[in-house]
Amino acid sequence: MATELETNRKSLYEIDYLQWLETTADKLKMRDYANIDWENLSDEIEDMGRRERRSLERNLVVILLHLLKWQYQTSKRGGSWKSSIVEHRRRIRKALQDSPSLKSYLEELFAECYGDAVEQAIAETERPAETFSLDCPYTLVEVLDAEFLPA
Repeated sequence: MATELETNRKSLYEIDYLQWLETTADKLKMRDYANIDWENLSDEIEDMGRRERRSLERNLVVILLHLLKWQYQTSKRGGSWKSSIVEHRRRIRKALQDSPSLKSYLEELFAECYGDAVEQAIAETERPAETFSLDCPYTLVEVLDAEFLPA
């Protein structure tokens, strides 16, 4: 019986992810703990945390990239860069509102994200690497400040 139950759980998880989520949520609400697919549920919870952190990283890299392009390609400044900066700041702001513990993670990955943004900026602007500072010329506070744009 337990083997059949395990097979059914895994099959549902592998065959119809959304239905698995809904079924798992229903079982949790009903406190039907004996029939919850705990292995996949714990994996999904861990994955959720990783997705949140990756999303934060992507948003930060995009902001930094567009700030660099804003600073070093003044003749190409436009609404799309500014709009992108606004949008990704909003995403980070909302993520931090939902999960304040991400703030310390954001601080930890700031230098790494700056390096990624520089790499992308070199590719997109076709400027030499020496154009860009080794250390981020902006503070995290500036990067997230809705009013900040580099000169």
